[in-house]
Amino acid sequence: MAAAPLLGRAIIPHLRLHLHLHLHLNTTLPAAVCFLIRRPCYTTTASESPRPIRKVPSTTTYDDKASLLSTKRHPPKDSRWENDPDYRKWKDKEAEILLEVDPITLLIKNILHSDRYMDGERLTPTDEKMVVEKILAYHPHSEDKIGCGLDSIMVDRHPQFRNSRCLFVVRTDGVWIDFSYQKCIRAYIRQKYPSHAEKFIKEHYKRSSS
Repeated sequence: MAAAPLLGRAIIPHLRLHLHLHLHLNTTLPAAVCFLIRRPCYTTTASESPRPIRKVPSTTTYDDKASLLSTKRHPPKDSRWENDPDYRKWKDKEAEILLEVDPITLLIKNILHSDRYMDGERLTPTDEKMVVEKILAYHPHSEDKIGCGLDSIMVDRHPQFRNSRCLFVVRTDGVWIDFSYQKCIRAYIRQKYPSHAEKFIKEHYKRSSS
């Protein structure tokens, strides 16, 4: 009979521990679950995610771009190259003339339209030599332009079209007179390429000049 109190004393602490654990689990587990549920989530939600940048759809398709690139690399052949021998001869001659006159044309345009020379300024000896030999020498009225003698070549405003600049012959007597470089080039082409001159001039020098 004396064992009963001992058993009771042994069981009661065990029961108290069990009850304590039971109460602890029943009270802390839901709180932990709530904590997990309520804990702020640091991943980006769908509503908070940045909107993707919408690209404006291009009207040029991939095939169009590929075709354009192919055209630049391999320009389509004109059927006239194969079917018209005269056309081939003309295009070959046109390329030959351009190869010859383009360098001097670019030089003159650079002289007139860049800031290399101010209005009323005379050309450098190098530029003057090129203009006299490659341009002025072929003017149909070069002797009348030079008159009593050539002193220099000058850049200045056109006497009639003040917004344009042109080349002038400065004579030894102080008189200066304008001349058209395009007229000189046309005369040169007519002299050297008589069979193709008019067609070339019509396509490349449409504007008339004095």
